[in-house]
Amino acid sequence: MKYVLVDNRDNINTSVELESEVGVSGAKTYFKGVKRMPKDEDFDELWEVMTEKQYSKKMQISLRKPSSHGQIEWWKDDDYLDIDK
Repeated sequence: MKYVLVDNRDNINTSVELESEVGVSGAKTYFKGVKRMPKDEDFDELWEVMTEKQYSKKMQISLRKPSSHGQIEWWKDDDYLDIDK
């Protein structure tokens, strides 16, 4: 499975292909060793570890417009009301 190391601006810094059994926690241990940051707190302030699929999903969600954005308000465009005067 492919795991990615993401900075605090949501950019992929590096990726690695590891056995799926290691999970995200194993990938985090790997990246902590690569970055030579033994303390979880220091590492967590700068980096996030996730699978490539999780990253793709997170990016799709963050780029999606809110459902209320761009809602057509057709009644404001009408010059008349459908009411007898």
